[in-house]
Amino acid sequence: MNVRPLRDRILVKRVEEEEEQKVGGIIIPDTAKEKPMQGKVVAVGSGRINDKGQVFPLDVKAGDTILFGKYAGTEIKIEGQEYLIVREDEVLGVLEGVREPVGV
Repeated sequence: MNVRPLRDRILVKRVEEEEEQKVGGIIIPDTAKEKPMQGKVVAVGSGRINDKGQVFPLDVKAGDTILFGKYAGTEIKIEGQEYLIVREDEVLGVLEGVREPVGV
């Protein structure tokens, strides 16, 4: 798959929750589950362009895990896989790994 988002758009693959959601012992079907609001960045565009034509690179890069709003972006399907295309301003944050304490 070769998809290159344009300008300030980001191609994201949602990160699925590993544990099954249960409410009062009832298993919730996939169709009723809320979609995760975090995902792995697959590809990024070249950056934002201002009125003078200057390009500002994006703060996220491929491989980052990001948080985004519940209704952010546009869902698309490529080769049977579901992806999300979001603008950089819809990204709420980047999840960074927890660092191990030094000297322990």
